[in-house]
Amino acid sequence: MGLHVFGHDPSGDTALSERALIEAVDVLIFCAPIRQTPAVISHYVAQAAGIEREQLWLDITSIKAVPVAVMLTSQAEVVGLHPMSAAPKAATLRGRSMVVCEARLDKWRPWLEDFLAATEADCVRADAEQHDRIMALVQGMVHATHMAQGAVLRELAPAVGDLDGIRPFSSVGYELDVAVTRRILASNPAIYQDIQFENPHVAPMLERLAAHLDTLRDLVRQGDDEARDRMRETLLEQSRAYVGEQAIAEGSYAFERLGYLLADLHEPRYISVFLPVDRPGSLRALLSVFEQRGINLDSIHSSRSADGDLLFRIGVSRDGDTLALRSAMSAIEAEGIGRVVDAPG
Repeated sequence: MGLHVFGHDPSGDTALSERALIEAVDVLIFCAPIRQTPAVISHYVAQAAGIEREQLWLDITSIKAVPVAVMLTSQAEVVGLHPMSAAPKAATLRGRSMVVCEARLDKWRPWLEDFLAATEADCVRADAEQHDRIMALVQGMVHATHMAQGAVLRELAPAVGDLDGIRPFSSVGYELDVAVTRRILASNPAIYQDIQFENPHVAPMLERLAAHLDTLRDLVRQGDDEARDRMRETLLEQSRAYVGEQAIAEGSYAFERLGYLLADLHEPRYISVFLPVDRPGSLRALLSVFEQRGINLDSIHSSRSADGDLLFRIGVSRDGDTLALRSAMSAIEAEGIGRVVDAPG
């Protein structure tokens, strides 16, 4: 968008004082740990002391009601934002949702719409209270169940060979759940603490979740046909009726597709290729190398590296010619098409 971006980190950045930062910018974005965000915003309101009246203030926080309310104590126009993902490796939020909570917006509306369009996010409007109630389910419930699964695995997996011993027996559902659990464990613990503790709608949700788990435990302990029927009715059939046949069919198909993806990613015969230039025709040039050597491909998946580089993971038929594959790998680099960054030994 051709914007000049200033930043200030209260833990050490002294390039600009807080007052100087407020004076320098037109749009101020708060991005801080959830539990610290209200105090940070309050501090800036005091520092601004009215000079912010022509500005737009935004925050990027997983909780919206309190930060938005505190921003409204300023004289700036106010919008709360919540990108529903960690910072992606790609340049934009394409394919990801972002919640937009308009609180006080007038002259900055055209600029905000241009900004949201530039992010390429799938924007959904909500008020701050609605956002927080939904996040208790979308984030709070999901994180809680996976943190609990991580604790159960820690306690019970050693008796059956630890995680490596479980892996050969895993189902698609287990693989997906473990991936989410490991993603949570790999991230900053403070984020998950604050999502549980700072959203007032999480505690009531956890009570419902715990109640249903307690019911399931008690029914399994009871163990008779009556208990089986009650479990089926309360935890399966009633939920199935609520979700609806169309949504269930779509979800089942999505799960099946993810299963195919996991199967592809577990195939041992593949190569990963980095394309230095992401432009029309790059993939065609890459695929022609395999076609010329009569190499049959089982799958193609694109992704981004940690640095944002475009990667293609190409599954190769198990009965393919090894010499032809080596020739293809050499040609990819010799012809300047890309760089082979991973391949079977």
